[in-house]
Amino acid sequence: MRAPSPLLSQLSRMTSSTPKERHIRTLPFPPTLLRSPNALTKSPVTPTDSTDASFRAQQYQKGTLSRSQLLPSAFAQFAAWFAAAQASHVHQPETVCLSTAALPSGAVSSRFVYLKELDAKGFVIYSNWATSRKASDVRSNPVASLAFWWHEVERQVRVEGAVERLSREESQAYYDLRARGSKIGAWASEQSSVLREEDGEREVLEKRVKEVEGRFAGMEDGEIPVPEFWGGIRVVPTVVEFWQGRESRLHDRFRYTKVGEGKGEGEWMIERLSP
Repeated sequence: MRAPSPLLSQLSRMTSSTPKERHIRTLPFPPTLLRSPNALTKSPVTPTDSTDASFRAQQYQKGTLSRSQLLPSAFAQFAAWFAAAQASHVHQPETVCLSTAALPSGAVSSRFVYLKELDAKGFVIYSNWATSRKASDVRSNPVASLAFWWHEVERQVRVEGAVERLSREESQAYYDLRARGSKIGAWASEQSSVLREEDGEREVLEKRVKEVEGRFAGMEDGEIPVPEFWGGIRVVPTVVEFWQGRESRLHDRFRYTKVGEGKGEGEWMIERLSP
């Protein structure tokens, strides 16, 4: 008979103890880091005051970044790093955290999306721009930031800039490349709207999908039009930062700041930032 896995044994202990005991046992800290519940202390996610090296933060040693390695254009530099990420088998390097903020509250929201295009003006993503939280944010405050994290090469890229909508023709060109199911889903989902429990929750969504499938049943994939509320936005960068992890948190950081229009080396100011 196979012995139970350590994880299953831990889950068994957790479910057979009191709520307080389960909370303590699930903390990933050595016993010396546990504090009295009445003490005004923090509970670190990755403790650094332990003598156990396994609890110390990871050291980054896979690369360096110097000014001599940088290209004059932030777009060209990003393209070079993206190609390097692909060559290093970074998992889905197009995955990016898109952050927006609503006005006048200033409340920030973030979500992971896919970068679909990099053109001469900026970084392009596609989504619902009617009902989603990001749509509401952008309507009140048309700026956004992007953050890429490529663990396998210990690199980050940050982008800040204004947001502009792509034309319907540009959005249709990309939409035509999507799988039929994704096209149907874009029509059916009122993104971020509440699916109420009393209405059946997911059943409501699946009913909408069937209705849209029926509407387009006689059409070829390339004939399905892009919804007016769906399409691309472009983040036109004013700032792009390239970050290379280094030991002891002494990372290499270079910031490109847009200082002019058009192409050429004078378009971007490049500065090294303190880690």
